[in-house]
Order: sequence, then C-alpha cells, then structure tokens
Amino acid sequence: MSDSTLSSLQAFFDEVEDPNRSLVVVNRREPKAVQSLLESAFAEQSVTVSELDLSDEADDVVVVLDGKRVVATSPLSEVMNALLLVNSDRYITGTSGVDDSGVPDVLTALDGVEFELRGYPASNKEKLLLIVISRYVERLALTVGDGRLRSTFQRLSRLADERGTRAIYERLAASTVDVHVYGTAGWGPPTSLDLTVHTGTSADYRQSWCVVFVPERASERHAALVALETGPNVWRGTWTYDPERVRRVDRYLERRF
Repeated sequence: MSDSTLSSLQAFFDEVEDPNRSLVVVNRREPKAVQSLLESAFAEQSVTVSELDLSDEADDVVVVLDGKRVVATSPLSEVMNALLLVNSDRYITGTSGVDDSGVPDVLTALDGVEFELRGYPASNKEKLLLIVISRYVERLALTVGDGRLRSTFQRLSRLADERGTRAIYERLAASTVDVHVYGTAGWGPPTSLDLTVHTGTSADYRQSWCVVFVPERASERHAALVALETGPNVWRGTWTYDPERVRRVDRYLERRF
C-alpha cells in the first residue's frame, strides 16, 4: 500500500478485515454476574463471549480465539479491574494513573476488529474500551521513550478538564517522545508543556478520536487507535499494530490536519 491510498480516516475502516475473534472464560469461579457483565460489554459487537470448563486448565482465565487459535490469555481479575468493574472516571479523573498494572492482553489482542460503541447513558461499558486502548497506546509511547505520538481530542480543553488525561500528557511532554495534540481551539497548554498543538474546525478535528504512536526503531511495536463519531456519543473504532498501517495514519494526520 502507498500512503496516497489513505484518502480519509473513513478509508481506514474500508481496509478492516474484521477477524473472527471471540472471548472465552475458562473455568469461571467468579460469580455469574461477572460473566454477564462481560457478555453485556460485547453484546452488540462481532466478538462473541462464551465460557468453558476444562479440567486441565487454570481457573478464571480469559482467552482470545482467532477462529480456533489462541492469540492471548489474561486472568479474569485483570479484565474485571480494567473494564468490567470500573467506569470511565477511573481513567479520566486520574484515579487510574499511567503507572498502574496496564491493559489486559485479551483486550489489546482485539486489534483489527471493528467496533460500534456507545457512550453513557446508552452504555456504561462500550466506549470504555476505546479509553482503555487509548491509555495503552499512550503508555506504549512512554515505555518506548522515543518516536512520535499524535492524539486527536476533538476539543483541546479535554487536556485541562480531564485530570487523568492531563497527567499522562504531562508525563509524555516531559519525555523524549515527540507529542502532537489536535483539537478545536479554545484552550492552549501552558508553555511548560513540550507539546506541538494543532487546531482546526474541519470534520476530522470535530469527529475523530485517534491515538497513533510511531517509534523511531522499526523493531518496536507501532500502534494506532482510530475512531470516528458517527452520532451523538456513538463511535466506530478499531486499532492496529501493523507498522505500515500505523505509519499511513500518522502521515494522514500530519498532512491533512
């Protein structure tokens, strides 16, 4: 693929193959309500959720299958703490910081799946998945410690209003990562924050939620979350670790925003 083929962020979704991913809870010992929460979180998505008892496997484990192939596993407790038993305030208000236990592998392994996600009050959990993956990409940039991170916020004022978001970008600004933030005008970060700020009013600025990390070394993990608001607080989203696709989104943000 050449970079010229990505004519819009919408075109990014046209390339999504939507792999056959499913979640299986193995040997659940947690209450049935936990299983119900997981099923509800993905009820409107292409990812199916089931449970299975296996005598030779550990208890309370979540597995991601691609067809019949296991691609990731995580303790159920990690999924509960990151997604099922929390709300967005944990990440937005700062009660879950950049140094917490991270994102379960079974959530990051849902790359390539196209999601239609609703925010509150329509759903308490769906949009939270995008927040969790956003934090994953931001933490990846901090961990690698170099390269470039581009993040679109719709409104730049989110960096002032959301304490948890601000804390992470203060850490990123103090690192050696080249950080670019995008959004409609109305707020600017203090000069003490080493951020490159881009403002605009186009549909891309108003409707996109992207977090894109391109490391300096090709051997390091690349990551891009791309989401578009298709209705009031309704999002079409997906993410990828494919270096070529990540770089193409990065170039689109650089040239078209």
